[in-house]
Amino acid sequence: MYYYILALIVILMDQVTKWMIVTKMEYGDHLPVIENFLYITSHRNRGAAWGILEGQLWFFYIVTTIVIIGIIYYMKKLPQTQVLIRVALALMLGGAVGNFIDRLFRKEVVDFINFTNIFSYDYPIFNIADAALVVGVILVIIHTLLDGREKEKN
Repeated sequence: MYYYILALIVILMDQVTKWMIVTKMEYGDHLPVIENFLYITSHRNRGAAWGILEGQLWFFYIVTTIVIIGIIYYMKKLPQTQVLIRVALALMLGGAVGNFIDRLFRKEVVDFINFTNIFSYDYPIFNIADAALVVGVILVIIHTLLDGREKEKN
């Protein structure tokens, strides 16, 4: 149950921040948070990461629905002792639902977190849902590595 609350917190944070961007900023506006490093930039994405598959809404509806169902199914099957993987899946669930809501109601995803000049790389603009998805995937990888080591010991 706690993991679904974590997913709900991610969804709420994601949607509230996106609502603030849509209602308070014009598309393309940017506000410096840390000059030459971090900006809040009003941006829209009609595709997936880095704008790939732009305009393929039905593809995203189908894939996201399958992912959400898979995450919920897997979370129900996991023992309560598997905390790391459950947190990872909760973050991924919240991120997937957050961006799904955008695609469903706005027909595009609102992005606004804009890091620039990270090792001379201008990172793509993203949002809270994207960040939760990435952290969730990283935690799944960590869990997989730790689980593999544990199985090797036994």
